[in-house]
This record gives sequence, C-alpha cells and structure tokens, in this order.
Amino acid sequence: MSDIVLAENGRERRIMRRRPIWLSFGLLVPFVFVIVLGVAVWAPQWLSSFDPEAVDPNAILLPPDAGHWFGTDELGRDLFSRVVHGTSQSLTIGIGATLIASIGGIVLGTTAALAPRPISRLLLRIIDILLAFPEMLLALLVIAVLGRGPANTLLAVGLASIAGYARLIRSQVLQIKLSGYVEHAVALGEHPWTIVSRHIVPNAIRPLLILATIGVGSSVLSASALSFLGLGVVPPEAEWGALLANGRNFLDIAPWTSLLPATVVALSVISITLLGRRLQTLLATGDLR
Repeated sequence: MSDIVLAENGRERRIMRRRPIWLSFGLLVPFVFVIVLGVAVWAPQWLSSFDPEAVDPNAILLPPDAGHWFGTDELGRDLFSRVVHGTSQSLTIGIGATLIASIGGIVLGTTAALAPRPISRLLLRIIDILLAFPEMLLALLVIAVLGRGPANTLLAVGLASIAGYARLIRSQVLQIKLSGYVEHAVALGEHPWTIVSRHIVPNAIRPLLILATIGVGSSVLSASALSFLGLGVVPPEAEWGALLANGRNFLDIAPWTSLLPATVVALSVISITLLGRRLQTLLATGDLR
C-alpha cells in the first residue's frame, strides 16, 4: 500500500493507492512455484541433469548435498531428478482427473437441472448418494474394479470427484434458467438445445473453472495417496506417491527419501490451491488488477 497526498482547497487529502494484487507476496510465492512445476513438466532437464533411472551402486542412500540436492535412494538414483521427472506424471493425473470430473459434472448437473422431474429426482438422489461417500473411498472402489496403473488412477480420481462438480453446476443452471435473458430467448422461440448450449451452460461453468483450478491440487493429492497405498502408480515409476511409498521403507536410516518428496507434494498442492482461491476471490470481487 502507498499513499498519495493531494491538495484540495488548502487541505491535504490522503488517498490510498492499492498495490496490484498480482504483486502481493502471498500470491507471488505460489505463482513462482507453479511456474517451476511447469518447467519440470516441459523441460525437466533444465532443473536436473541426472538420469532419473541411472543406478549408482557407489551412491546408495547418500544424504542431501551439493551434488544430490535430495540425496539418493536405495539404488543410488538421484532423488531430486526422480521428483522432477515425476512431476509430469503426477500433474498429468491431477489435471486429467479434474478434466474428467468437470466434464462429467457439467453433463450430470445440467441434466439433473433441466430433465423432466422423475429423471431429475433420480439423478439428484444419485448425486446425494455419491456425496455421502468420501472421494477416496469411491476412488478405491474404482481401482478395485479396474486395477492399478496411471490411466486407471486418473480415471478413478476423476470419477470420484464428479458429484461435487455436478452439484455446483446444477445449482448454477437452476439460477440461470430463471434469468431474464433465458426467458427472453424462450420468448423469441429459440430451440431448447440452442438455449442450453449458448446461454445456460457457458454461464453456469464460470464458477466451475475456478473450482477446477482448486481441484487440481486435490486430485494430485488423491492420486499420490493411492500410489502411496500401492493402489495407483507403483515403483519403480518416478511418480510422487510411488516415491513416498518406496521411501517409507528407509525412514529410520534415510528419512530424506520420503520427507523431501512429501514436502514437494505439500508445496505443490498448497500453491495450486492458493492460486485457485485467489482467482475465486478476484472473480467474486471483479478486481483483476
């Protein structure tokens, strides 16, 4: 915050000039961290020159130092390089699962709001039943049916999150359906599908975009949890949850094998969530400066 002093009729008037919100420290730090995650996805060699799969019998379970920032694992592989290269798979699962949940939520929520009453009630009961179960439990059920693997983990996390997005979309569609411009389109005789696709859905999904940004962090955390339990991506894949699962066997002699990857997971989820919530605030206030 900075002040501007103006002279008005011989009096000093102090005006508060707000600093652009994008320069705030609380947003700058997570924004920079997310940029680093993007670099790790698209150009991991810029952050680490080690081969994540290279085994070195002479460097087994080395502690962090100038050469190996995160130390090494039980096979002598550079842990920092494995975390960096695992970013791509972890974020791909998180973003892909959020995309599945968003699309499924749009279809289910819009149908529940606009379908005839019997179908609407049935879909609403299904949404309520799904919301009654924790998302992790639903993901575990999907994994039990489909099996392990990156693709199944992505699908499981996405399907488990659909109900929350569907509830939001349904409430938005019900509000927009009663708005003046929709009633005007109906009065003009526009086709129902045109009204839904041109007027209702585009306006209903705006809040969903912010929720999806926050949901990416939640999906990354859920996918890592499944991998940690041995139900998602499994070692020797360089995925964050798999790295945590592998490192827990050496916590007593080499705690960095789990603690440092866990720190990256926590910072990633916190950074993505903070950015999403700040965007939510900016959307609500209309202040994008």
